[in-house]
Amino acid sequence: MRALYNDGRVEECEDELKVLRHTAAHVLAQAVKRLFPETKLAIGPAIEDGFYYDFDREGGFSEEDLAAIEAEMKRIVKENLKVETYALTREEALEYLEGEGETYKAELVRDLPEDVAITFYRQGDFTDLCAGPHALYTKAVKAFKLTSLAGAYWRGSEDNKMLTRIYGTAFPSKEALDAHLAMLEEARKRDHRRLGRDLGLFALMDEGPGFPFFLPKGTVLKNNLLSYCRGILEREGYLEICTPIMLTQDLWLQSGHWDHYKDNMYTAEVDGQVFCVKPMNCPGGILVYKNEPHSYRELPIRIGEFGLVHRHERSGTLHGLMRVRCFTQDDAHIFMTRDQVTDEIKSLVRLIDEVYSKFGFKYKVELSTRPEDSMGSDQDWEDATEALRQALAAIGLDYAVNEGDGAFYGPKIDFHLEDSIGRTWQCGTIQLDFQMPQRFDISYIGADNGRHTPIMLHRVIFGSVERFIGILIEHYAGKFPTWLSPVQVKVLSVSEKSREYAGQVLGKLKAAGIRCEIDNRDEKIGYKIREAQLDKVPYMLVLGEKESESGDLVAVRSRDRGDMGTRTCDGFIAGLLGEISGRESA
Repeated sequence: MRALYNDGRVEECEDELKVLRHTAAHVLAQAVKRLFPETKLAIGPAIEDGFYYDFDREGGFSEEDLAAIEAEMKRIVKENLKVETYALTREEALEYLEGEGETYKAELVRDLPEDVAITFYRQGDFTDLCAGPHALYTKAVKAFKLTSLAGAYWRGSEDNKMLTRIYGTAFPSKEALDAHLAMLEEARKRDHRRLGRDLGLFALMDEGPGFPFFLPKGTVLKNNLLSYCRGILEREGYLEICTPIMLTQDLWLQSGHWDHYKDNMYTAEVDGQVFCVKPMNCPGGILVYKNEPHSYRELPIRIGEFGLVHRHERSGTLHGLMRVRCFTQDDAHIFMTRDQVTDEIKSLVRLIDEVYSKFGFKYKVELSTRPEDSMGSDQDWEDATEALRQALAAIGLDYAVNEGDGAFYGPKIDFHLEDSIGRTWQCGTIQLDFQMPQRFDISYIGADNGRHTPIMLHRVIFGSVERFIGILIEHYAGKFPTWLSPVQVKVLSVSEKSREYAGQVLGKLKAAGIRCEIDNRDEKIGYKIREAQLDKVPYMLVLGEKESESGDLVAVRSRDRGDMGTRTCDGFIAGLLGEISGRESA
């Protein structure tokens, strides 16, 4: 796409979608100003799946307003307005914006460095402060859709005014737009918040914003995930620990978290001393390592913890299980020698691949490098980053580089899994840390009888267990594989005559360790089947007079395959136990 840059250049732009969506954001703002001229403009960037614009208008906007705004946008596109750019001095820009009543834009200009060019883009009767680039004409915005409304604090601060954010998306063709909208509709149907409520998995309550309540069925699901992970850790020689939720502020000063992460930490005063609720598990793991001396013969030492952590997130960013204020991490900290780094990373990649494959996830890998807010020497960061590069090369794993997105204490390998409708989620991570072992002065005795500092790996596979559950709910649309389902079998009696037999079958299932429920209500069997389907139970056993009289038969119905015919009860149980033990992904 040919794009107009803020210095007047017209060149081909590789990031066609970004230019298209940035232009669409300006078309949106122009439409709003035409229809609601009293509205003040804030910011309107292109984002990963589209664009948004923040507005300050008394009373905000309604869904009906969105339809009118979208219609006006279509008129602007049809007018095929030429997009032009020009620059103003700081004084000229402020005079213009304040004269137009655009106080938010004027604030942005005041905060710009003195040496930054202040540029504007104009299309017809609309002008906006912007760095660009944009399409040359509004007709480039051929296929777009306004998708939702949301609240957003000005500049992301809860101390500022709440604005109205209008989200939209744009694509080069109607076909691409339609495919994206179909994906959004499918995502809406799979929304983990709705399914979590309908399936009785978790609840979000006003008494604990950002602190999810797991209900009985959700707790079964969570415990099964943890049990699966524990089995893997035992097989791989991990030692499991459990460390306190609150530790003294001095510990977090020593670890560096207080300097780099304090705005996300909760604190409390106990006996006149400040304590911090842990946002991460690593300092506790280090204290466990430091609790006794170690020899090089013990290394690597792999310490795992399913630790509950708390992080303060702004209320406007909270989202179901995906963004919460407390969550369980399937954390591990591995202490090793420098020459063990590559083998340990290979082992962790193998583990992550095993787990993601179990759930049917594909994934991509990123190497995230040193952020601006970091600690440690340049040499340590160069050495750690190079060690990760060498490990990835040794494994032969394709990866992209994500500059500046490492942890404040070290570079990392991030795993972005892809769900069943093509969305990606960052979950697993492997972080190489030279800093904390030095800050805590931990050591091991080497073959030379000298004292040496170990290298430390931080890793998670699920990441946040709560978030991973949210992803699983949407990935499976609530239809969990049998081994993971909170209820694996529902026993349905056809009439009063088969209720006693249904109770006997239920007893057999429970004795075999199968999670099951019974529906003995005086309702028609079709109604009971539909309810079991809505509950997304993998198997239903329909028991009528014929099955009752046999004393051994069950009519099996699958959630996904429908009627599976009649089998003996023992035969069904044996087959089901095999399916559960194999932990089939679907």
